[in-house]
Amino acid sequence: MAASRLSSLAVAAAVAASYTAANNVAYADSSFRFFPFSSSAPPPPSEAPARDSSGQGQGQGEDPQSAPAVDVSKRGFDPEALERGAKALREINNSPNAKQVFDVMRKQEQTRLAELEAEKANFEAIQAHADIEKQQKWAEEQRNLYQQQAQAKAQMLRYEDELTRKRMQTDHEAQRRHNAELVQMQEESSIRKEQARRATEAQIQAQQRQTEKERAEIERETIRVKAMAEAEGRAHEAKLTENHNRRMLLERINGERDKWLAAINTTFSHIEGGFRVLLTDRSKLIMTVGGATALAAGVYTTREGTRVMWGYVNRILGQPSLIRESSMAKFPWSGVGSRVANKMRSYSTAAGAAAGQSKSAVGDVVLHPSLMKRIERIARSTSNTKIHQAPFRNMLFYGPPGTGKTMVAREIARKSGLDYAMMTGGDVAPLGPQAVTKIHDIFDWAKKSKKGLLLFIDEADAFLCERNSTHMSEAQRSALNALLYRTGDQSRDIVLVLATNRPGDLDSAITDRIDEVIEFPLPGEEERFKLLKLYLTKYLCGEGDESRWGSFVKNRPQKITIQDISDDVLREAARKTEGFSGREIAKLMASVQASVYGRPDCVLDSNLFHEIVDYKVTEHHQRMKLAAEA
Repeated sequence: MAASRLSSLAVAAAVAASYTAANNVAYADSSFRFFPFSSSAPPPPSEAPARDSSGQGQGQGEDPQSAPAVDVSKRGFDPEALERGAKALREINNSPNAKQVFDVMRKQEQTRLAELEAEKANFEAIQAHADIEKQQKWAEEQRNLYQQQAQAKAQMLRYEDELTRKRMQTDHEAQRRHNAELVQMQEESSIRKEQARRATEAQIQAQQRQTEKERAEIERETIRVKAMAEAEGRAHEAKLTENHNRRMLLERINGERDKWLAAINTTFSHIEGGFRVLLTDRSKLIMTVGGATALAAGVYTTREGTRVMWGYVNRILGQPSLIRESSMAKFPWSGVGSRVANKMRSYSTAAGAAAGQSKSAVGDVVLHPSLMKRIERIARSTSNTKIHQAPFRNMLFYGPPGTGKTMVAREIARKSGLDYAMMTGGDVAPLGPQAVTKIHDIFDWAKKSKKGLLLFIDEADAFLCERNSTHMSEAQRSALNALLYRTGDQSRDIVLVLATNRPGDLDSAITDRIDEVIEFPLPGEEERFKLLKLYLTKYLCGEGDESRWGSFVKNRPQKITIQDISDDVLREAARKTEGFSGREIAKLMASVQASVYGRPDCVLDSNLFHEIVDYKVTEHHQRMKLAAEA
């Protein structure tokens, strides 16, 4: 009886505990939840049947009266359950097994708390696992996003690179087509210019041939008529002159003979009487001294008169003052020794050429091959013209200074067998009104040459400029007209060669007298290499001078030693000296020679050569810059 009662109490306590636990499931985290001493509000009426059913599940097989059911139909506070619980608690306290009951209840509570903790840990683990999966999923999404962004960026870069490459290809293709069009246009323009130039040259040559033919016919007729008239006039004049001269000569001889006889008789008589008077009269002696003084004055006057007469003869027979340089003798009887020496030198030169010595066709001048062929053709044409007694052709040389115009003119005269004379246009202006007379004197003097004369006028634009120029004086205009008068017809005595740096300034009448126009450009790279080699041999090696005259000269110059100056070094210098004229290259090698003589050992090496070349190139560029600025 007591055991059954104890078990019923335990069941009631368990039901109460389970009811309390069921009511406080949502409040498991509170500090104190042991029913009926919990401060929490009673559970809602809707949850009572679940908790009561669970209590009935635990107490199956027990007395239904000891565990009354809870009315789930009531809502709000249930005082009967509280009373039943209090009653059950009092019974437990009064029972001798109360301690065991509370132990069982405490263990059940601990078990329940452990289960709650396990569920909480399981929930936290599940939550942590869910968080991890969420983070993994987020990381995967971020990685996929980064990959997609990287792929999109790479694709964008590839697209931009492709666009840039296509744009560059399009630009290059357009530039190539533009360059091809420019080259084609330049070639077409060059072809048109060449065709126009050839057509113009052909027309000019045809007109010149027609003009020369008509002029030759007119000249032949004029010469024939003039020769007949001159022959008749000379015959009549010679007859009259001969008779008159005979009478005058006889009268002059008789008068001179009588005059000299009377003078001799008078002189001796005066001398005899004078000596007598001098010995007797002192005043006569004084007069004799005065006479001697007068005689001395007469001698001085005679000497000065002779000098004036010699100047007059020199002006008539000698070389004109405007001629600076000439191969003709100054007087007809002078220059015999020099002519013999020149013939011997020409023979020795011909012998040296026959022995295999090579020499340029125009001396020390190095020209472009096409220009050299044209100069040789002109020299042969001039020589044949002289042989066949045909009219000479006038020439115009133009180009920058120092390109060999003067030397080529001298060599053309030498090879064609003509005499050579040079004058400068700048010498005409200071003469003033006398310039006309001097011009006529030159042409009259040129006719005395038996071989023909090549008259070279350097700086021709100084007095042959356009007559419309406001800076041209009346004297220069008269000198130009005098030259035009003397060159109106083609001559068989004079070859007129004009040289200028500004051919556009010449008068149109002067250019009409010109038959050959030759341009002398600046030397190219190959020509500069040949000039450097030529002047290196001439200034630094001294070939030929020492062997010919070295034994007769006491103070011979110190010999220059050349080290590592090869053709490659000279070609490099030729590339650097672009824009140099032949004269500038000669001055460059003269500077190299001066620098070598400044050394105590007189040694020329590549370092010194390059130093002088670089200095001269810099000086040339500065001079060009200053000229452009001016």
